[in-house]
Amino acid sequence: MELSDRVRTLFPWVAATSTVAFATIVLSWLDFRSTAAGMVFLLLVVWMATRAGTVVSLYSALLCSLSFDYFFLPPFHTFTLQGPQEWVEMFTFLASSVVASRVAERARRQALKAEQRREDVERLHTLGQEMMLFDEASRLIGELPRLIERIFSLDGVALYVREPEQFVRSSDAMAESLRASLAALSSNVQQPEMVPGDVVAMPLMLGLQNVGGLGWRPAKLSREVATAICAQVSIALARALAIEAAARLEAQREGDRLRTALIDSLTHELRTPLTSIRAAATTLLEGGEGLDDATRLDLAQIVDEESARLSSLIGEAVEMAEIDANVVKVSPELHYPRTLLQNAAEKSKAALTRHHVVIVAEEPDTLAMFDPHLMGRVLRHLLENAARYTPAGGRIVLRSSRAAGRLEFAVEDNGPGIEASDLPLIFEKFYRGKHSASKGKGTGMGLAIVRAIVAAQGGEIHVANLPEGGAVFRFWIPLIEKEGRSQQGG
Repeated sequence: MELSDRVRTLFPWVAATSTVAFATIVLSWLDFRSTAAGMVFLLLVVWMATRAGTVVSLYSALLCSLSFDYFFLPPFHTFTLQGPQEWVEMFTFLASSVVASRVAERARRQALKAEQRREDVERLHTLGQEMMLFDEASRLIGELPRLIERIFSLDGVALYVREPEQFVRSSDAMAESLRASLAALSSNVQQPEMVPGDVVAMPLMLGLQNVGGLGWRPAKLSREVATAICAQVSIALARALAIEAAARLEAQREGDRLRTALIDSLTHELRTPLTSIRAAATTLLEGGEGLDDATRLDLAQIVDEESARLSSLIGEAVEMAEIDANVVKVSPELHYPRTLLQNAAEKSKAALTRHHVVIVAEEPDTLAMFDPHLMGRVLRHLLENAARYTPAGGRIVLRSSRAAGRLEFAVEDNGPGIEASDLPLIFEKFYRGKHSASKGKGTGMGLAIVRAIVAAQGGEIHVANLPEGGAVFRFWIPLIEKEGRSQQGG
């Protein structure tokens, strides 16, 4: 390692000496006059200044001056100058060489500074772009030290954030004790300062507010670049924290809105069957023996139907509460898809009495792993939804199939279909489409429950209108098959 450093140090000097010697030999062999030789030597000095710096260029100027005097100024092959003209030529050459080398060196340094500024701007731009990818403050804070270390080729970076108080290091090389040093930076400190461990530290200022502190090692960043980094980090942190605060506020508002909507919807929906039940019960109690058997039967049917509706509303509210509380648990077991469809149709029999139900299960109907309880809830919601909007005598088709690692199901009807404006919103909580409003029933929770249950099993659900009329709900879950008995389900 020491040898290579020594070679790197001596190379410019050897190169300058060799170049001047080679130029002298060529110029002497070609018998150049003093004026042409001086121009060539001056060009060499300028070139060395642009490549190796001031000291080497002055060394080249000295060598060129000696060669110019010895080989091209009379008396030749001596270092003696013959007359005033030769003295003028010699000193003019020397002065020109020094001035040219200084000018070339200044230009070289300005070019290097410009290149450094360009690289700094590109790195700052990259830092800004990558920080913009983080909307979560916690992720941004966790990644910032490694991000700055990588982009600016540093040995270590430490970040301290005041609110919420956090201390993050890019590596264990940055001591934990830096937390106290960065936290102690006062809000009026504007210049980088050294803290223990040969770490440069600066406060993160956003206006007059102290956001935290940033430390890095080694001290290779210019003051301008360090200030720009700290300004960008402060803005990015403030942005991420503001986004998180806005998201929390919006979530709180949305939660309040949903709770209000749920209460309003349930109040309205529960009052309707309760009113019907109370009216029928009052009539039965007050009418006494004045009611005939047919009237009593009608009133009893009203009580039964409205009680079932009330039970359904309460059940949906409980399901939605379970989903919002994230307590839905998936318990997959081996089951036949056809059996699942048949059981769902059987349990929804009361709602499907006036409809023709067709079950189409793809053959062979082999065992698959899924939660029959949750899948049954999905199918029953969809069947009851289809029965509600399909005219009496209409057809409802249940399908199951396998494709591309998925177990797919579909519920089709030949009802009026769904309004195009309702399709993007139909799975949202408490949303009721135009046909729902005309029917006057439903809380708008059923399809939201369906989507949440399907998503809990890693699947998706979509709805579309059929070309021949009606609507189809298609949903799928990941297909996990196991070898079962040769018999078919159902």
